Amino acid sequence: MNNSNIVAIVPAAGSGQRMQAAIPKQYIKIGQSTILEHTLQKLLSLPLISQIIVVISRDDNYFSSLKVATHPKIKLTYGGDTRADSVYAGLLLADEDSWVLVHDAARPCVSHHDIEQLIKMVLANNQGGILATKVTDTIKKSFDQRTQVLPQIAQTCDRRQLWAAATPQMFKVKILKECMQSAKSQQIELTDEASAIEYGGGHPLLIECQRDNIKVTRKEDIPLAKLYLHEQGYIEI
Repeated sequence: MNNSNIVAIVPAAGSGQRMQAAIPKQYIKIGQSTILEHTLQKLLSLPLISQIIVVISRDDNYFSSLKVATHPKIKLTYGGDTRADSVYAGLLLADEDSWVLVHDAARPCVSHHDIEQLIKMVLANNQGGILATKVTDTIKKSFDQRTQVLPQIAQTCDRRQLWAAATPQMFKVKILKECMQSAKSQQIELTDEASAIEYGGGHPLLIECQRDNIKVTRKEDIPLAKLYLHEQGYIEI
């Protein structure tokens, strides 16, 4: 696994509006460190990753104050209006022959084991892939809400083929960049990196990860992330 150059991109330019906090959610502290610091430390402590490109907003006044900001493995750049714009900005700094791991800034609980499994399977198959979890809830699809006062069930989905996408997501830099360029030129909305590859005709691998790899999105996610980080031995409660 060590023969391939792997860089990580962490898009951290979002404002986290759904958190309804006074500061961007990635700078909320869990224990003694911010969510972003926990996330970056997970990646920095993996020798397989040669560099981490952190993408922040141009009006970010927080990142420079973090201890991790001066780490020699970290390179900084500025993002755009969307996640896709930020990821693309990061790709511009990466060697096109490298593999890239794109990981959400707000997923601090991802395990080394799951990241290593993703890298192992992607390199073994020479095919991009993502971490994901199998859907266990019964999933309902609604009618178009623009025509409804309250959402109504249109159908029940077959969950046997459903997965909830997580991160990291790992692809060749050159391929991901080309797919994102093509999608943008056609004004295709990209919700993650895999959707860009899918738009380009690819079929990324699905590597099952632990369910503690949560994305901190709302206030109620913080106590859960705190519990998981405590169980992993990263913080004291």
